[in-house]
Amino acid sequence: MKLAEIPAKVRRDPKLANAFTRRSFLKQSSVLIGAAGFGALGRASTALGQTAAQSLFVVAGTASGKVQGMNLGGINVFKGIPYGASTGGPNRFMPPKKPAAWTGTRDAFEFGQISPQVLADSRAQYTQLIDWDLQSANMGEDCLTLNIWTPGLRDEAKRPVMVSLHGGGFAIGSSAEPGYNGDTLARFADVVVVTVNHRLASFGYLNLVDVGAPSEFAYAGIAGMMDIVLSLEWIRDNIENFGGDPTTVMVWGQSGGGAKTSTLMAMPSAKGLFRRAGVQSGSALRLVTREAGAASAEKLLKQLSLDKSRITDIQKLSWEQILDAQTAVAGGGAGGPFSPVVDGTVLPRHPFDPDAPAVSADVPMIISTVLDEAALVLSNFDLDEAGLKKYVQGIAGDKADRVLKLYRSWYPTTSPYLIQARIATDRSFRSNAVKQAERKSALGKAPAYMYLFAWPAPGYDGKFGAVHGTDVGLVFHSYRGAIGGGGAVAQALADRMAATWVSFAKSGDPNNPSIPHWPAYDSETRATMVFDRTTTVEDDPRREFRLLWDELGTGGFPG
Repeated sequence: MKLAEIPAKVRRDPKLANAFTRRSFLKQSSVLIGAAGFGALGRASTALGQTAAQSLFVVAGTASGKVQGMNLGGINVFKGIPYGASTGGPNRFMPPKKPAAWTGTRDAFEFGQISPQVLADSRAQYTQLIDWDLQSANMGEDCLTLNIWTPGLRDEAKRPVMVSLHGGGFAIGSSAEPGYNGDTLARFADVVVVTVNHRLASFGYLNLVDVGAPSEFAYAGIAGMMDIVLSLEWIRDNIENFGGDPTTVMVWGQSGGGAKTSTLMAMPSAKGLFRRAGVQSGSALRLVTREAGAASAEKLLKQLSLDKSRITDIQKLSWEQILDAQTAVAGGGAGGPFSPVVDGTVLPRHPFDPDAPAVSADVPMIISTVLDEAALVLSNFDLDEAGLKKYVQGIAGDKADRVLKLYRSWYPTTSPYLIQARIATDRSFRSNAVKQAERKSALGKAPAYMYLFAWPAPGYDGKFGAVHGTDVGLVFHSYRGAIGGGGAVAQALADRMAATWVSFAKSGDPNNPSIPHWPAYDSETRATMVFDRTTTVEDDPRREFRLLWDELGTGGFPG
């Protein structure tokens, strides 16, 4: 399309002009493909798995209006569908609202806005390993959107619906990160894959009511999790139009996504919206108390120069001002003080402390860790034995020699860097996962299944080991990029792990022909699936390390 053919109002707005020309090109391409068969555009279409007679464009209905996505090689892809209204202005720090209805058909070709955050530093090798810097640059408060990959529409196939919550703690990340692409999993197993954006950090978890804000701000400290519940309600009400079964929904996530899943398990408002849950490297036992949340809110208000008499003015500020202040108070990483607040109502208790929540007693779980989780924040690759000993002395005192002797007896040739990572992991991620599985099992109702992932990521010559996130792509049946390596071992692991995830999503039982029989976890046998070059079931693997840190005491991440 020529510039002169674009309406003047659109032409004056570069963003509209780009969208207009892109949309026109796609639609004209679709017509040309149908008319020209296997010409130049036909050959491009064939590369995407299209036939000449099949339109690239597909339309599905939602409660708010119709959306148009694209059929890419047999998978219907819809991105950026709003499940909630904008969270800016008067909606900031409020419970989420349903989106306004629209007329006509809304394009769903691109990911929606991501919640305001500090994007990852692309210089870090771990960031490069997991492509964490490749988030959408489209940032703002109109971020309540979701994305769908599905093999069929309105066909009553009743496919399992697999909902992935992104990582990044409660502060960063988005569903646009390449590792959450649902295409390969939907294609592998005829399932519907959904990924979700929601509010993060202070935008989703700022306890204003306990520092003097009016009562309408009562849910500001838990609003980000309320977003996720609203997305699950949207799935319940709309997913049949996308070929999914609203009664067969699995929610899972890794790292921060696992913590969000853990939190959903304790939320009465989420009951019945999902039937299975998966927590990868993100076992959240406790969250933020009201007192701690209020202390963090006070710091943010001070940074914004807002006293208690002007708290409501926080809705009038730009999101950029709030993000600036948040970063000054808490830094820009995935940690920090702005996490879900146990408000006593929406979140009436800590997720898995002192026990597993009864409200989700009927929801089976998969709970997991990887061997070298803590390597994600460790960059001292040249650590020597003297440095390792100094590190261990700092956390174990006069028991340092005992700790080092045990780890070196098991791992005589492992680098000091990875020994350090395993110690930090055993004291934090692994300890929390074991407690979560023990407490879930103790309810005596729906089972918990535990796995340990031990295959080292091949990127950067394998120096990160089986680092935090190595297993993420594999459950999506993806093994490309530096973290997967694209080799035969990664492909075999992807086959096994995706098949296991799909089996669990369908039935609540992960067992399938590609793996050995996997018993449920309990505190006596502690049966654990170990995913490595070979896949085996072991009872209480690495028992000596579990007992060591039970005795010496665990510590907060990273150890």
